[in-house]
Amino acid sequence: MRTLVVGANDAGQRLDKFLKKTCTALPDSLLYKYLRKKCVKLNGAHCTDGSVFLRAGDTLSLYMSDEFFAPADESFLSLAPDLCVAYEDENLLVVEKPEGLSCHADEVQREHTLIDRCKAYLYQKGEYEPSSEQSFAPALANRIDRNTKGLVLCAKNAPALRALSQMIRDRRIEKEYLALVSGTPDPLSGTLRFFLLREEKEKLVRVYESPRPGAKTAITEYAVLKTEDGVSLVRIRLHTGRTHQIRASFAHVGCPLLGDAKYGDFHGVDTRGFSHQALFAWSIAFHPAPEDAPLCYLNGVVVTAKPDPRFT
Repeated sequence: MRTLVVGANDAGQRLDKFLKKTCTALPDSLLYKYLRKKCVKLNGAHCTDGSVFLRAGDTLSLYMSDEFFAPADESFLSLAPDLCVAYEDENLLVVEKPEGLSCHADEVQREHTLIDRCKAYLYQKGEYEPSSEQSFAPALANRIDRNTKGLVLCAKNAPALRALSQMIRDRRIEKEYLALVSGTPDPLSGTLRFFLLREEKEKLVRVYESPRPGAKTAITEYAVLKTEDGVSLVRIRLHTGRTHQIRASFAHVGCPLLGDAKYGDFHGVDTRGFSHQALFAWSIAFHPAPEDAPLCYLNGVVVTAKPDPRFT
């Protein structure tokens, strides 16, 4: 039997959702069997309803084998908090990810990822203690490709993560990019509207100009800032957030990003030093929300990354 006390970061979620996060090795079928067989007590009383919402301070007694409980992830504790923070308050971080660093563990990078650095930073500040959390850990609210540099949102607590996720869904967070593309887009400003179909096996997206089954609408607003020696500096505003949206869309109109071997025909290193896509997530703006909305104090805040002389 294991006893857990629900903390602030776990409050407000359903019991079954909490158990799935806490008992990661427990199959769903067995989880609901344990509930039916009264193996879960909530504040001393048997609880068979997984849809009950938890409150801070609730006590759970779980009559389950220890093998089902996930150990606290402490792999980041030895990391130096190598992090460029563009904005910070009690609820969130806006951090600048360098190119070549994965946001999360993937087939290229298993550890020392951006989220690992965020956890190490918050741990050393005394704002995150993994052993005191049951299911929550600081989490990224958005992500960018490993070889794209720029701003990423990290939630310090569960309410902030929920609020940021909702703000992204409601399009109250606006992201702008700078890109260097081959050639000059025609017209010099406008909106690219395509349909992107993700190919999991090839790890790229196909671009179509009309709807296709499974394809998602991709809307990209852009303006050419300058053109020099056959390369254009483009400012980009996303109206949708699809995988490889910018790279695939500009390649489709004959202006692939400088250094992009996946959607262009570039290989090697160009004269500006790019060996990968020349893309910079340089700005995040928080649009106005109702005064009683979570994180409404961010209304009108614009966070920008440090200037990169290559994107000038």
